[in-house]
Amino acid sequence: MPPALRRALAMTLLVALAAIPSACNRQPEGAVKVAVIGATPKIVDPATGPVTPSDAVLLNSVAQGLVQFDARGQIEPGLAERWNVSDDGLSYIFRLASGEWPSGTKVTAHQVARILRREIAGNSNNSLKDTLGAVDEIVAMTDRVLEIRLKAPRPNLLQLLAQPNFALVRIGQGSGPFQLAGQPPADFLLLRRKVPGPDGEEGRKEEVRLQGLIAPAALHAFAAGQVDMVLGGTFAELPVARRIKLPRNTLQFDPVAGLFGLAPARKGGPLADPELRKLLAQAIDRDALIAALDVPGLVGRATLLEAGLEGVPDPVAPPWLATPIADRQRNLVTAADRLLGHDRPTLVIALPDGPGAQQLFERLAADWGLFGIKLVRVANGRPADLKLIDAVAPSPSPAWFLRQFRCQVAPICDEQVDPLLEAARTAPVAAQRGALLAEAARKMDDLQLFIPIAAPIRWALVSGRIQGFAGNRFGIHTLTDLDQRLNREGAR
Repeated sequence: MPPALRRALAMTLLVALAAIPSACNRQPEGAVKVAVIGATPKIVDPATGPVTPSDAVLLNSVAQGLVQFDARGQIEPGLAERWNVSDDGLSYIFRLASGEWPSGTKVTAHQVARILRREIAGNSNNSLKDTLGAVDEIVAMTDRVLEIRLKAPRPNLLQLLAQPNFALVRIGQGSGPFQLAGQPPADFLLLRRKVPGPDGEEGRKEEVRLQGLIAPAALHAFAAGQVDMVLGGTFAELPVARRIKLPRNTLQFDPVAGLFGLAPARKGGPLADPELRKLLAQAIDRDALIAALDVPGLVGRATLLEAGLEGVPDPVAPPWLATPIADRQRNLVTAADRLLGHDRPTLVIALPDGPGAQQLFERLAADWGLFGIKLVRVANGRPADLKLIDAVAPSPSPAWFLRQFRCQVAPICDEQVDPLLEAARTAPVAAQRGALLAEAARKMDDLQLFIPIAAPIRWALVSGRIQGFAGNRFGIHTLTDLDQRLNREGAR
């Protein structure tokens, strides 16, 4: 080969090699397209009622709280740029970042304090207001400094404040980090934000196109490459995802904590008998249901509390859970004959829509049918004997799990447990609080006020374009930095 040709080929190869890094690092152009399973997201005031999963995604993006979750579920600054906790854990002081509402008015600590007080007020419909029952006062100290004073220490306060239920909404607007861009089309919302560059360098812009879709539409749009990420998946829609051919490793599960099981939905009726509730709990073939759902790491549960919660020992599973289901069934049929005689009840259960809910119904109908109990399914919100509780815990506090079943909110309860819960709320010593909550949990399990099945199921679809995604115990996902690769240092 002539020298001149060799030099030309070498130069061509060097140019090609030099181009490889920039090609690998080049960010995709255009907005990141995100679909959330549910209705079109809207900015709602959490004090006025429940926040739907699709609304929660939007609130996290345009109405940040004092603090927020990063991709891994760790606390990072939100509207507050920094904070300080007193040595006794009774005072949290937040310094707000300099910011404005979309209207152009300055964000002040007085406004933020007023919003938070409204969200936890007695007449508030915020579904998580009870979790902040230890809050004594919320006081604006200056225009940019806010203090939250507690009646008793709460190490999980920041995790609660990062929940979308405590998003800061004022006159239908939030303070970011994204802003709604103009008047969006009816079928999606366009979110934009400017990210400052380091050391005065020019920053970058982020755009996210957010829309709500029913599960089949969201899944098919993802499979067709029309959306980059789908959020909001639960057990009810999971079989739909299993039936669609998806790119490898795009189905991602969150390791969430919380409640997934059944609770009485009305006073009186057959379920007023705790012995029947115990019979139903022991008869469920949890292994068969979990095998049908096919969720990695999911295991059956027979206690109200789960392992790893703050300040209480891990619960001990009842001995019957280790007995094979076939052996349990033989003994349970005998127990049912003794308990029910010839009068076998019909139970009505309220479940959400979706094939996963149908799988659950068929499993329960088969398991309880062995006793001659007939099960009838109705939609959520209809009168029923049983309802499904499928909820992610907002923090590792065991109090959230237990307070779902206090007499103020549960149709069937134990009046002896409520004083334990109230005493735990104001207990100044963590060990005392933990002992009270552990005793309340034992009593609730003894009476089978809740029929546990497993942990909740939360999943997402994540395309190769999305670099800034990680599963977390809260199932809450930021829409910031989706194109940016996570820093893997220190990852758990």
